[in-house]
Amino acid sequence: MKKLFYILITFTILSSCSPYQKALKSEDVAFKYQLGEELYNRGKYSKANKLFEQIVPSYRGKPQAEKLTYLNSMAYYNMEDYYLASYHLDRFSSSYPRSEKTEEVQFLSAKSLYMLSPVYSKDQTETKEALDKLQLFINTHPDSEYLPEANKLVQELDYKLEKKAFEIAKQYNQIAGYTRDYDAPIKAFENFILDFPGSSFREEALYYRFDSAYHLAINSIEYKKQERIEEAINFYNSFKKSYGESELLESADQMKEELQTELQKYTTKS
Repeated sequence: MKKLFYILITFTILSSCSPYQKALKSEDVAFKYQLGEELYNRGKYSKANKLFEQIVPSYRGKPQAEKLTYLNSMAYYNMEDYYLASYHLDRFSSSYPRSEKTEEVQFLSAKSLYMLSPVYSKDQTETKEALDKLQLFINTHPDSEYLPEANKLVQELDYKLEKKAFEIAKQYNQIAGYTRDYDAPIKAFENFILDFPGSSFREEALYYRFDSAYHLAINSIEYKKQERIEEAINFYNSFKKSYGESELLESADQMKEELQTELQKYTTKS
């Protein structure tokens, strides 16, 4: 037990006397810079960051400031502290717009926001901010070596927004089964189709728009029924024209037949 105690005491003393601990307490900014850069190069980003944060103000306006600011910003990025990484990378970019590191920094700042983008079911504020920033980077650096990755990230974020919008519209369709408010999903799917014309969810969106219109028509009050049946059939025609081989067509055909049967009651009267 005593042996273990002495080992712990020895370890504590040695730790407290380590170069890193000395640097943290030292007023020698050059020593902090040198050790911080060494730690950064060894992948000890958190320790390097703590030293850098202590000395950044001291180097402001000096030749070493650009490199120090870059290393500190990259330390945040490599620590996966993406909120602070984006902030500090932006500050570097605005402070050193002509730096050879500016292109890399602007891309990583945008990528930091991409890393903060949540799952599609949550609020997508960060996703939209990341998209705006990535698109700005793409427009500003059309020949960048980071362009392929930037385009890939944009596609992933676009898909996330598409999926969220589609799932919301689909949820409206499901809720309407209880509330009978089929106008809401029809409108939601129409907005989705307009906002995401090339979406991989377009087939289902056209189908569920028709499905919503079908239920609205079948359950409609009498004086609106004919008009709503005709609108639903138009939605069916749009779906079939675009996806004549769809696995959903059989279900759509059954609904359309029922609508035509109902419609004949009105054409017979006229």
